[in-house]
Amino acid sequence: MKNKYNLININKMKNLVLNVITILSVTGLFAQLPDPGFNVNSRTAIVITDPQNDFLSPDGVTWGVVGESVTANNTVKNIEELFKIAKRKGITVFVSPHYYYKHDHNWKIEGSLEVLMHSIKMFDRTGPLSLEGFEGSGADWLDLYKKYINDENVIVTSPHKVYGPESNDLALQLRKHGFDNIILAGMSSNLCTESHMRDLIESGFKVAVVKDATAGAILPGLNAYEASLVNFQMIASHVFTTKEVLKTIKEK
Repeated sequence: MKNKYNLININKMKNLVLNVITILSVTGLFAQLPDPGFNVNSRTAIVITDPQNDFLSPDGVTWGVVGESVTANNTVKNIEELFKIAKRKGITVFVSPHYYYKHDHNWKIEGSLEVLMHSIKMFDRTGPLSLEGFEGSGADWLDLYKKYINDENVIVTSPHKVYGPESNDLALQLRKHGFDNIILAGMSSNLCTESHMRDLIESGFKVAVVKDATAGAILPGLNAYEASLVNFQMIASHVFTTKEVLKTIKEK
């Protein structure tokens, strides 16, 4: 009986998302929404969420549900292009990682996906002061990005614990370094990426999202990436493709 009701709820959610997207497309509402635009200047930083193996490597624990979207968007390469252009143009990149330690597995209050992430040992680390077993783990950076993340223009924040940056020092680091314009990318689109977008905007930052430098889970009846695109369009100051944002940065 429980599974039956879960299926009904999933189908209702799927239909709701599809109806919203259809209405927006058919009525041309997306085209009618104001576009505040986004100018790259000396107060602009790039924020990358969760550029880690568990999301972006075929060996990661979530690849079975995010791999299709990551591949379709060319997400891995597009994130790399952001790291490259940032190094070339002297733009500061903030990486907001996701780590879970032993004590996090003792939480008494959890949402659905928190339970799932803990059960599959997603982003697990031995402890906050230990790198034992970290190299090559699901919590480690994708190998492709390590040379960029080790550069002097990249700042790694403390870990966020659920989805948004409310639980880490990203906003503090951005403010202390004098940035208030954010180009946002990373994983995953409707969870950590969207949550970072929402919190940064609520905190007074101007945020543009790079829509193909992220990706989302695809589950039976649910397409997380499509759902996030609706909110990116409605909430962010601008939505870029990687090609568009690279062109904008090159011209600054």
